[in-house]
Amino acid sequence: MRVTGPSTFRRAFATRAPELMSNSEAFVETLAANKVEHAFGIVGSAFMDALDLFPRAGIRFISTQHEQGAAHMADGYARASNKAGVCIAQNGPGITNFVTGIGAAMGAHSPVICITPEAGTLTKGHGGFQEVDQIPMFSTITKAQYHVNHPARMAEFTDLAFKTALRTRGPTQLNIPRDYFYGTHKFAIPEPLDISLTRTPGNMTQLQRAAQMLAGAKKPVILAGGGVVMGQAVAETKALAELLGAPVAVTYLHNDAFPCDHPLAVGPLGYQGSKAAMAMMREADVVLALGTRLGPFGTLPQYGESYWPEHAQIIQVELDADKIGRVKPCDVGIAGDAKLAAAELVKLCAEAGAKRLERPEILAAQQMWEKELGERTMAGEAGSVNEKLDGQMIPRMALRELQKAMPDNAMVATDIGNICSVSNSYLTFKEPQSYFAAMTFGNCGYALPTVMGAKVARPDRPAISYAGDGAWGMSFMELMTCMREGIAVTPVVFNNRQWGAEKKNQVLWFGDRYVGTNFTNPPAGWAGIAKAMGVEGIQVSHADQVGDAFKKALQMQAEGKTCVLELMVNRELGDPFRRDAMKLPQRLLQKYADFTETAESATGQPVDVSEQR
Repeated sequence: MRVTGPSTFRRAFATRAPELMSNSEAFVETLAANKVEHAFGIVGSAFMDALDLFPRAGIRFISTQHEQGAAHMADGYARASNKAGVCIAQNGPGITNFVTGIGAAMGAHSPVICITPEAGTLTKGHGGFQEVDQIPMFSTITKAQYHVNHPARMAEFTDLAFKTALRTRGPTQLNIPRDYFYGTHKFAIPEPLDISLTRTPGNMTQLQRAAQMLAGAKKPVILAGGGVVMGQAVAETKALAELLGAPVAVTYLHNDAFPCDHPLAVGPLGYQGSKAAMAMMREADVVLALGTRLGPFGTLPQYGESYWPEHAQIIQVELDADKIGRVKPCDVGIAGDAKLAAAELVKLCAEAGAKRLERPEILAAQQMWEKELGERTMAGEAGSVNEKLDGQMIPRMALRELQKAMPDNAMVATDIGNICSVSNSYLTFKEPQSYFAAMTFGNCGYALPTVMGAKVARPDRPAISYAGDGAWGMSFMELMTCMREGIAVTPVVFNNRQWGAEKKNQVLWFGDRYVGTNFTNPPAGWAGIAKAMGVEGIQVSHADQVGDAFKKALQMQAEGKTCVLELMVNRELGDPFRRDAMKLPQRLLQKYADFTETAESATGQPVDVSEQR
C-alpha cells in the first residue's frame, strides 16, 4: 500500500524500558535516535523490510547509480556535517562495491556507518545467490566491525556502530543477516553518544611541557591538521597563534584547517604546497603539530628541497595515541582533542609568560610565494610549449581563474590526478569543512559523489568538484543521481586526454613510452554527455572565459541545476607525485636492452605536449 499523508510522524527517542517491536523497527528507530536523516545506497531485497520504514522515520533514502558512489556520498556528508554518514546496499555484489569507498572514508577519518546486509543464516555457506563472506573484506579499512549475531541485539549493535565511528573518527561496519530484519523482540533504544564527554585535552604534565617550549621559542610554528577541522578547533588555534605571533601552516590536503586570509596563515605543506609554509617550517625551533598524525606524504621534500626542521623541538597533539611519534619523532606527545588541547595551551602559555613575537619574515615569505606562484601560473610548467597551442589552456591558468571566482563559502572536493594535485597550490579557504580531497587512500572517482554528499549535508553552500578526464570516467554516472535526486553541484572536468599523473612517470623514467596513458574523449565532450544525462554542460577553451563560465555554472547550482564545466587544457604536466617511489628502469634481457634508461627526461614534459586537438 502506498503511504499518503505526512511522511514523518516523529523522531525516534531513546527508550529505557524495553518495548515490543519488530527487528526492522528496532533497527530504524536506532538510526533515527542517532539523528540519521539521510542514507545513501541502492535498493535491495535484503533490507527492504527496514527500508519500507525509512520515510515514516524521517530518513531520506538517496538512490545512487553505484554503491561506491553511495559510500563516497556518506563520506562527504560526514565531512561536511561532522555527523555520521550512512550507506546501505544489497548483500553480495552491492556490498563488495562499497569496499573502495569505505577505504577512502578510512583514509579521510570519516565517521561512516557501512551497513551490510548479508545472506540469510539458514543458507549461509551453501553458495547461494549473492552470497559472500562480508566481514574479512572490511577488516583493515574500518575502525570496528559489528556482526548482529542474534536479532534481539539489533538495536545494541546498530548503536555501537554509531558510537565507535563518532568516537574514533572512522568508518564502522554493521553486518546484518537478512533474515534478522524479520521477527519481533523487546528492545530498548540506546541513547546516542555525546562526543564531547569522550574528549580530553591530554596529559596535563605534557601540556605544561609543551607550553614551556612554546613560550620560550624564538621561531615557533603551528602546523594545523585535519584534527583542527574535525575537532572544530579553528578559533582556539587562532587564539594560540595570535598569542605567540606564530605562523600557521596546514598539513597536506587540509587547506581549510586555518583561514587563508589570516595574517599568520602561510598555506599548505606537501605536494605543490606553499613555499611560504616550507620556509617557516625550515627555520622553526619549535613546531606544534596540532591535530595531525604527520603522515609521510605531508612531509616529503618538495620543489627539490627538504623543509622538515630536523633540529626543532616537535610537539604532537593527536587524538589517536598510536599515531603519536609513529611517522616523525616528537619531543612531547599529547594524546588529546585538538580543540581542548589548544584551549589549554593558550592558558598555559600565557601563564608561562609567552609574549607575541614580531615576525616580519612571515609577510616576506607570503609575498615571495604569491609572486612566484603568479609567475608559475603565467608561464606554465617548466619545459612546456604552451604558446603554440590554440584553444588549450595552461592548467595552472585555469586553476587560478577558478580560484579567483570561487565563492568564499564554497565546498570543494578534489580527485586524484596531476592537475588536481597541482590545485593544492591554489585552493584556499576561509572556513573549515570546505575541502574534501581523496586523502591517502587516493582512489579515482572520489570527488563528484563526495561533494554530492557534502551538498546534501549543507545545501546552503556552493559545492564544486575537480577531476581530470581520466578519474571523471569513474564517477560521472552519478550525474544521473544529481538529476533524479535534485542534488545540484558544479563539477569541473579538466580535459587533456590522458592519465596525467601516471604519464608523468612515463615521461621522466620510461623514455616517453606511453602505455595506457593516452586516450580520446567522446566527440561531444563531457559537457555534451552531461546534457544527454539530463543536466547542464559548458565547455571552455580559453582562460579568459573560465571565470564567467564558472560563475554561470554556480548560478545554475543556486537555481537547483547541476552544470558540468569542462575545461580544455593542454597536456603539460606538473611535478611527479611519487618521486619517492620511482626509479630508472634497468633491463637485463637482450630483447629489452633499449628499455634501460640512464637519465630522466631533459624537458620533463610529454613529447606530445604541443599536439593540437
